[in-house]
Order: sequence, then structure tokens, then C-alpha cells
Amino acid sequence: MAVPARTGTATPGVYRQYGQQQPVQRVGPNVTDDYERWYTEATSSNRMVLSIRSGIHSEIAWALDRLYRLCANDQFILKTIPGLTDALFEWPEWYAAEGYLVAEKYRLFAMPDTEDRKRRHALESIFILRNSATNEPNAYELAHHPRTLPLLFDALSNLIPDTDMNAEFVLNAMELLQAISAGVVLRGFTSKLKDPLPTLLQIAGHSSNRSLIIASLSLLAQLFSNTQNIIRLDKDSPALTASLRYLPLFVDRPLVEASLNYLYAHLSHSPMAKAFLHHPLMPSTLRVLVSFLLSEQVEETVNLDISADTRAIPATSVVTPIHDLTKEELETLIPMPEPQRCYEWMKIMFVATPEGELTQVDFWNLYKDAFTPFADHHPVLVASDVIKNVNVVFPQAQAMVLPGPPQRFIVRGVDRRKDTQVAPRFKCLWDRSQCSAAPFETPRDLYEHILEHLESSENPEPPCLWATCPLQPTPKQQLRPHILTHLSSSQTPAKHPTQDDMITVASDGESYPFVNPTTRQPPPPRHTSISYTRPVADPPSAALTALLIIRILFRSSFVATTDTAPRADGDHFGFPGVVEDDEGDDVVEDIGGELEGERRGRRAFVGVRRMMEDVRMKDETLMSWIVEMVNAAYDGLPRS
Repeated sequence: MAVPARTGTATPGVYRQYGQQQPVQRVGPNVTDDYERWYTEATSSNRMVLSIRSGIHSEIAWALDRLYRLCANDQFILKTIPGLTDALFEWPEWYAAEGYLVAEKYRLFAMPDTEDRKRRHALESIFILRNSATNEPNAYELAHHPRTLPLLFDALSNLIPDTDMNAEFVLNAMELLQAISAGVVLRGFTSKLKDPLPTLLQIAGHSSNRSLIIASLSLLAQLFSNTQNIIRLDKDSPALTASLRYLPLFVDRPLVEASLNYLYAHLSHSPMAKAFLHHPLMPSTLRVLVSFLLSEQVEETVNLDISADTRAIPATSVVTPIHDLTKEELETLIPMPEPQRCYEWMKIMFVATPEGELTQVDFWNLYKDAFTPFADHHPVLVASDVIKNVNVVFPQAQAMVLPGPPQRFIVRGVDRRKDTQVAPRFKCLWDRSQCSAAPFETPRDLYEHILEHLESSENPEPPCLWATCPLQPTPKQQLRPHILTHLSSSQTPAKHPTQDDMITVASDGESYPFVNPTTRQPPPPRHTSISYTRPVADPPSAALTALLIIRILFRSSFVATTDTAPRADGDHFGFPGVVEDDEGDDVVEDIGGELEGERRGRRAFVGVRRMMEDVRMKDETLMSWIVEMVNAAYDGLPRS
């Protein structure tokens, strides 16, 4: 049957639909690719199927190129086009059975055009099958097709995967097999099909092609997830060695995920997990897995303030005298013109205070007394102008009249500026702080002044009258050295850079100095906060796989042995109990080195317990696994 010539896009004018003779209405140009209806027509005479089977290389290339774009669509279903699946198998089967032998002859030189076209047809066909298998109906169709497994097993058994000619074909074959691997059973030597397992293990363990390594490890993980294939597992598998080799490459995420998936599938079988406890790389593998968990967790820092309500009082007495103009400030203000001088004077003498209050007379007198002596420089403002200027400097202030009697003319919203100063250190506090003497310059002068108080007393055994001192009546000869304990040194003691001049007290009733500092209740810290980290989200799937592998190794290492099973004897009155045999060797027989493997596993977990303490999981169940393993590792430490 003649095959219609291929057309890339529609051409304006009259054209005939394949299989029909009537003309089609003239339409405008349509540049959308694959728009022709008969390309996907569900008939046995579909143009693409006929082109693939025509034997004409140009027609085959056209059909495969068209299918190459169609197979990426989720609406593309193989079984809707009769004969398409079988047509796509023809070229890959030829290459897997005999075509690869032709390619081997031209490993160093370019292939002839005819052979190269056949190879490309095979490569494009298996690529189309592989892409279409991502759609579930197509995967089901290929999984139950009788030609699928023979093709894939032949390709994986016959072809040398590391050659440039075969690498892409083998990669597509492995990915297609992975897509349909849910029901694939490796029959071994009893099956008529060839065994692909040696090739897959060879690729995983010895290939230098990263894409082939990832595909082989992923395929092996899928195959060994089927319980019927567990019998083909080997404790010395090259795939196990490869997965351990590539596991530390955290930056190569696809390769690490493939390694983790295979390692999980391998260790999920209990005998393989117990055998792995004897592997020389087991401790370092466990450390790498925990490191991977730490590298994958995303945390945030939380600061929690737990400060209690406290009150801080100054360590030294403080006075707040009302601020007066200094000589320097006055010399600066005198040359200024009015009203600028009035503004600057207010900024120096007053502060904005919502509850502050001054009489207008006091406000005016302060201004008049300050600048009347210097009226020859600039005239003094009248009282009304001074009061009005208050709103210019302090917009929130307000001059008002309070009803009486008598009426009060005030300025509300401002108050006199106050200067906070530390009280003199050498102030006499005799007579219970009632002494009116001025502060002294040195502690020597203060001591001589206190002795005068002491000598003026007619009582031979007076009490100590210094502030709140509770000393009972004492002879004057013994009281003199006691007075020295109340005098501060002329040199202040050195303080830590972080220590301030405030003292924290626990309640509002306490005051300084304390009556008995050694018995007062210690106050809580003024500023106390706790900083800790917490996970932001659950770990990604790769980290969860690593956690499952760690959990498998933990369960294999920390299990109770059944060698000392309870049994009944006379000493236990017929009840079962652990009976120790006194005859012969008292060491429990270690069948197959199982006890030694458990000991090695425990030691490995003891070695990573510090790292596991830093693992944080948002999920409470997963975090409980971490806590359980850490606690078990600490319980496994040798007792001193």
C-alpha cells in the first residue's frame, strides 16, 4: 500500500484526508504541529503505523518524529491506535537481538548511513515507549505486553552499556523497565528469559556513566522492593558497594537519593541488615546517614523571655536639683536677638511634661530675672509675649486660667528641667541620717566629724546612730573602729564592664542600703532569655529514607537475643525463667556471628550519639525515634 507523503504543516487550499476522496473546505494556514486528525486516528490503517512498517527510512523517521512529540502528552494512549505498540517494538527488538553486533564493528569509525538510520530508529522507538510509560494506562499496557520483558531483558543482557553506541539505548531500557517493574519477577536460571541482574549490578558497581549508575540503582531498588526478588539479594552486591561509595556526595542530590533508595531496599531484608552489621563500612555509613539528616534539617532560632517582674534602684543615693542657667549657657544667650533668645532659653530651662504645671508669674519672673540685667544688649520681652512663645517651643503646652477663687493663671504641659546627680559619697548619716553637716571632701574629714558626735555624747556606751545600723550600746573605745566600717573608701572599687550602678530588688518594699544584706532574698535576674532552635518543617523524602535506614540498623543492633529463652525448671516451681547452665562453657554460642554484629552495631550507635542529639524533627513520632535511639546508645555505654 502506498503511504501518503508526509506533511509538516497545513497548506492553504484543497487537500484530501487520508482514506477519503471528498474535498475538504478551504481553510487558512494552521501552524500548530500534529494537528492532522488522521495521525492519531484509531484505525488499523493509521498513517503513523503504516509509515513505521513501510520499510522506507524517510517515512519511518517522519512517523517516529511525530510520535516523539505526541508521547509527551497525557492524552496519548498506545492501545487507542491499533498496531502501534507492536510497530514500535520492531526496531528495538532488531537492535537488541542483532543490530548491536553491527554497531560493535564500527566502534572506532562512523557507521554506514543505512545502519546508522536503523540504529536511530531503534533508539527513537524505545525512547517513545519509555516516555509513554509515564502515563499509567500506557505503563499497564506495556507491563502486560508479551514482547516487553523479552526486549528489555535482551537489551540489558546483550548490549555493552558503557559504549557510546549503546549507553542511551540501555538507559531508556532501564527507565522503561523501572516504570513497569511493580510486577516484574527475576526468575533466574530457570526462566527462558535472559537474566538482566548481572548487567544491572555491573553498571551500578563499575560504570563511569553517572546517568546509568542512577538508573541502575533506582531500578534495582524497585526490583528488590518486590518480595519475590529478595532471594536474588547478595550481601556482597556491587550495588551495595556503589551506594555506600556515592552516599557522601550530598551535593549530587539525584545520585544520593538513588543510593539511599537502594540501600533501604537492600537492608529492608532482615538477613541483609544483620549481615551489614559486619560490613567494615557500617560505622562510617551510619555517621554519613546522621550527617545527611543534619544537613537536610531547616531550623529557626526562638528567643523566649522568662524575665520576672523586678525593680532596679540606684546603688548610690541620687538627687535631682532644678536646673539653673550656667555661666556658659548665659553667655551664649545674651547676644541673641529676641524672640530667638527666648526660644533657646525655654529649651534649656524647661522640658515637655504632659502633667507638668507652672504659674505664668513664675514663668515670667524666671525670664525677667535672667535677662533684665542685660537689657542694654537687647530689650526684654513683655510677659504676654513670653507666655505666647511657650506654644512655639512646646506645641503641646497650653496657657490657661483655672477658676477660683482665687483664679490661677498657669502654663500646663511643661516643667522645670532637673539635673540628676549622684549624692556626695562622704555625707554624714549620724543621728539616723538627720545630721545637717555639708558633705566632706575626704573620708578622714568625715571620720573626725563623727568622732565629734561621739565625744559630745554623755553616754559612756552609746549605740551606733549611723543610718539604720542595728549595733547595740557599745563602749566608745570599741565604737570608734566600728565607725570605720560605715565609711566608704576614697577610691571606688573596680566593677566588671557589664555591671551597672543599679541594684535589682525583688519587691517594691525593699530599699537600699539593706538592713542585713546577707539574709535578704536574692532577686531574679533582670534580663533573662532562653534561645533554642526548632525545626521549621518536616524533613524531605530523602532524609526520611535515611532515617528509615538508621532505624533498620538500630532495630538490628538493639534486639534481645533468643538464645537464652525462658524455660521451666525445679528452682522456678514450674514457671518459666532464664536458666543458666553451670556445666560446660558459660558463653552463649554466637551462631553466624550474630551477637558480634549486634555488638558492632551498638558501638556504632554509641559513636554517633552526640551527632544524633542535634537532630530535630517536627513530627513527634519521628522525633520519638531519635530520642529512643539516643537513649539506647547511652544505655549501651560501658559501665565504669
